[in-house]
Amino acid sequence: MTVLQMLKPHAGLRVLVTGGASGIGLVIARAFIDLVLSGELQSYMKDSLLVLLYASILSVMVGVFFGVVMGRYALVEWATDIYINALYSMPMVAMVPLIVLWFGFKVPAKVIIVFLFMVFPILINTYQGVKDVDRNLQEVARSFCSSEAQLWRHLIIPSALPFIVVGIRLAIGRGLVGMIVAEFYTSVTGLGYMIVRYANAFETDKLFVPIVVVMILGVGLMSLAKWIEGRIAPWRNFDERE
Repeated sequence: MTVLQMLKPHAGLRVLVTGGASGIGLVIARAFIDLVLSGELQSYMKDSLLVLLYASILSVMVGVFFGVVMGRYALVEWATDIYINALYSMPMVAMVPLIVLWFGFKVPAKVIIVFLFMVFPILINTYQGVKDVDRNLQEVARSFCSSEAQLWRHLIIPSALPFIVVGIRLAIGRGLVGMIVAEFYTSVTGLGYMIVRYANAFETDKLFVPIVVVMILGVGLMSLAKWIEGRIAPWRNFDERE
């Protein structure tokens, strides 16, 4: 039996194997339209985006707070630095079965997995941004009797903001990977489940749809993070023009 005979029941897969770039794009576009019209893509995408949203909010809050604390207090830095580096270096995929064992197969387990993928780039970049704040500016602020809370609000976090945004942009890519990995292991919903389902059914045209959607999500979310940086730290645009 030839390869083409084996692929006969799977027209989309046959085109992906034998067709050119235009044929492949047409097959994927047709599969995309079919999934949109059936409502399947929107349903699975909504589940994935909710997990990503919850994990993103949690990772930004935890990462920025602990990054600032580590950067401001030498004792905290000394006590936690080795553990942060160890956890960041650990392959998070290896932790997924253990998280599933502890938290089950529902949304909390997926949020925890994506959170672990996302939080460390934000934390480490925030820490580095705080350490990079000009000490002369800190002395000037203290000479005007600024409290620690005022330093955080008016100097430390605004100065570290470019580092924080870079951390968030790095975390978005890791978070999308974590989202797909979590859905491979923990549920029958989401874009990750679509990939597994259509891969097992050899419906390769539909398999590529969630992959392309995740790529577009990554580009869109990173562009959004860059736009937000320009809105809340407009002086960065001026510095780049200089």
